[in-house]
Amino acid sequence: MALKPNLLFDFGGVIINIDYSLTLAAMRQYGSSIEFTQAAQAELFDLMETGRLSPQEFREGLRRHYQLTASDEELDAAWNAMLLEVPAERLALIAELRAQGHHTALLSNTNQIHIEEINRRLQEQYGFKHGIADCLDRVFYSQEVGWRKPGEEIFRHALEQMNWKAEETLFIEDSPQHIETARRLGLRTLFLTPPLTLQDALPAALRAFPREYSAPTPA
Repeated sequence: MALKPNLLFDFGGVIINIDYSLTLAAMRQYGSSIEFTQAAQAELFDLMETGRLSPQEFREGLRRHYQLTASDEELDAAWNAMLLEVPAERLALIAELRAQGHHTALLSNTNQIHIEEINRRLQEQYGFKHGIADCLDRVFYSQEVGWRKPGEEIFRHALEQMNWKAEETLFIEDSPQHIETARRLGLRTLFLTPPLTLQDALPAALRAFPREYSAPTPA
């Protein structure tokens, strides 16, 4: 019987569409540019994503570090501006793979403000009671576990909690620094480079498993 690899999904850029530039533009209207990109970010954001700052402490930190003049509601709206849609076809694909016998989990660098906003939208759009957790066997948020990618600790934690072997797990991610850590730990990886989507690349990666799969660059 063929192995059904475990599927470990990133969230932003894999399941939900993300545009960091929208948050950068939204924050600029209240003062200066913030230090936040897909590849790197200032310590303030690391602290928020590992649960060491409350949402209110994060807002105050934004005002203090970047001289932003905005209300709590305005800061939350600007911070959430990067969050776009969760396409129904991606959720359908995950549901289909679970029905086929794949075990699934989410491994996401995220924070309380984003979690609450995404879950609210998923409840409104799809009727989910527990947000994206309704679609997967388990979710691991950096905000809750106290570690974040690309550190090895959060990967080891997820594998241990799921009782998964690294070599039997496919990690789907759009950030190269996180792919590098996963490969170092022995996971198989799918580097989802835009404009490829989950539907474009995941079926082919599963057919190639356990070999590493390099998705072709779209024309």
